[in-house]
Amino acid sequence: MDHPSTSPVVNQALAAEFGLSADEYGRVLEIMGRTPTLTELGVFSVMWSEHCSYKSSRVWLRQLPTKAPWVIHGPGENAGVVDIGDGLAAVFKMESHNHPSFIEPYQGAATGVGGILRDVFTMGARPIANLNALRFGSPDNAVTKRIVDGVVRGIGGYGNCVGVPTVGGEINFHPAYDGNPLVNAMTVGIAPVDRIFLSAAAGVGNPVVYVGSKTGRDGIHGATMASAEFGADADEKRPTVQVGDPFTEKLLIEACLELMATDAIVAIQDMGAAGLTSSSVEMAGKGGVGIELDLDRVPARETGMTAYEFMLSESQERMLMVLRPDREDAARKIFEKWELDFAVIGRLTDTGRIVVRHHGAVEADIPLAPLAEQAPLYHRPTTETKKHEVINAARVEDRLGLTSALWKLVACPDLCSRAWVWDQYDSTVGGQTVKRPGAADAAVVKLEGLTRALALTTDCTPRYCAADPETGGRQAIAEAWRNLTAVGARPLAITDNMNFGNPERPEVMGEFAAAIRGMATACEALEFPVVSGNVSLYNETRLPSGGVRAILPTPAIGGLGVLDDVRKVVGIALGPWLDVVVVGETKGWLGQSLWLREIAGREEGAPPPVDLVAEKAVGNFVRAQILAGNVRACHDVSDGGLLVALAEMAMAGLTGARVFTGPREIPGHAYWFGEDQGRYVLAVPDAGSLIRAAEAAGLIAVRIGTSGGQDLTLPDGGTISVRALRAAHERFFPSWMEDRHGDGGE
Repeated sequence: MDHPSTSPVVNQALAAEFGLSADEYGRVLEIMGRTPTLTELGVFSVMWSEHCSYKSSRVWLRQLPTKAPWVIHGPGENAGVVDIGDGLAAVFKMESHNHPSFIEPYQGAATGVGGILRDVFTMGARPIANLNALRFGSPDNAVTKRIVDGVVRGIGGYGNCVGVPTVGGEINFHPAYDGNPLVNAMTVGIAPVDRIFLSAAAGVGNPVVYVGSKTGRDGIHGATMASAEFGADADEKRPTVQVGDPFTEKLLIEACLELMATDAIVAIQDMGAAGLTSSSVEMAGKGGVGIELDLDRVPARETGMTAYEFMLSESQERMLMVLRPDREDAARKIFEKWELDFAVIGRLTDTGRIVVRHHGAVEADIPLAPLAEQAPLYHRPTTETKKHEVINAARVEDRLGLTSALWKLVACPDLCSRAWVWDQYDSTVGGQTVKRPGAADAAVVKLEGLTRALALTTDCTPRYCAADPETGGRQAIAEAWRNLTAVGARPLAITDNMNFGNPERPEVMGEFAAAIRGMATACEALEFPVVSGNVSLYNETRLPSGGVRAILPTPAIGGLGVLDDVRKVVGIALGPWLDVVVVGETKGWLGQSLWLREIAGREEGAPPPVDLVAEKAVGNFVRAQILAGNVRACHDVSDGGLLVALAEMAMAGLTGARVFTGPREIPGHAYWFGEDQGRYVLAVPDAGSLIRAAEAAGLIAVRIGTSGGQDLTLPDGGTISVRALRAAHERFFPSWMEDRHGDGGE
């Protein structure tokens, strides 16, 4: 595309370059009644992009349950808001920065963190925790190492500098993510329930105020870039990646929160995707008013910028506000104190239009109502994913035995220690982190001055979603609920990040629709509503051969729960001289398990079913036992099955255990490595009383071992030093990364 300063001719061909279809461009012409200006075309292209308009996903997202007595604000605002008691609200959301993180891993990940932080403090909340959900290509691909290195440094570099702890997350590897990594960032903040700030503009004549950093040319058409597949020219898209400054973000947080303590703000919006365009259009549109902008007043860090560039720039650390006119001077003083730009760049009108002026000329004059109401909404065709057959575990040969398989599994990329990653993050800044990464199934952050705490997690099992998207969507919700429960928290709500391929392909749209069905069913059954989220589509890469590689369907879930008394929280570390009990039924489900992939070399079969009635009953029982003080450690059973869960507990506590023989009717490898859902491993002083309580509740609980010593003694007679196992568990990332600068890394 020509540089905008050359004023290219606006026509259907240019619209296509901007990501608008012929039908969509035709609709623009109908709305405008004329050929749009370049700036107007830019506004339509970003507001009608997949990234901003959800034009392929809105029809399905409406199925998700979003209400509960504790939900204050659900989807539609910058972030979701739930009541957590004591007059406080938790404000949280997850968003993607996938495409930018492939092109420029460090800045892509860093600005992803910055953007989600702004979504949260825009609502009036002080951020208290960051999490992430990361998916990368095969470790054997040389590019993967460079991307992992850059993404991890970007997350740490931004989060550490801005002073918000990164307390949790997850990482998976799979060749499907070669060329299209997923970087999903989540932030949680705290605000008084009666001081939540919204984005709907109000008050004709009120000033529209720009605050934060100056505007440059970085990130132009970032929203459009995020709504298209990658081709061989991905590196040429570097100018569409934003550049972040965490120190300015910290100043912006403090300045905004200081102003929010007054009565100056009428409405406030982060300048995220599509920058000044989306923030002004959404604020005025939600408020049912018009807006006029004078771009000559916008603080710029580059000379000669056009109206098109000002409106579409995604420069970071910027906010748009509507203020009370009599509070303008007081607000200006606050931002000047924090050494941030403050400029009145427009006002609200009663026209219902957005009017943009630059150098005295009208560069855009668009009616706001049709810009939103006539935005494309597609009912794209869907094709159901073919069902996989259930694998009969008795017919799968166990060639390694339990001991050798355990060694291999705990050291594999998907199960190895992530300490190399989280050690680059400051997880304790602020002094309120109770459970750091790796210490528990969910991160736990105490609320300052209270015994109350929040439990936080991110979860998804993409290989289940690829095999059966509906079951995978159900399982992602259930596992998030389970991880919060495993620390003793009461699950409250989720945010989601729906990462899928090209929605124009029926099989991809079928995956999306099925995943939503599964999620909705689980959210209803577990009383776990969706309060915010993000959709990232077109996560595909066009190959030189002409084919397309799509990611695995990945509906990442960010879960939030509350602990009324943080002193009752439990982690996963096994202590000595305890009984080890598994609560929940074990059938030995091997389909799509990591044992099947890593040990048998087969990636196949139906994924484990999710019985939501049993899930809820088992979880509620386990939580009650934790809160009653009967549990010393708890770990949900997920990837790798029972034996991996127990090994992780042993490695966390550097305590051994003697593991009993499993039932004869289930093959040993299936019993110990199967991934049946809805199970927890508990370390308790008295197995007998816990098992009796479980049986009285109609649940299955089995004593599978006792803890003590320094070794794991397994049912096949193998003995493993826990310290040696932990050394193997911790080896992958440091060994893999030690030569990263010698193979094209950053």
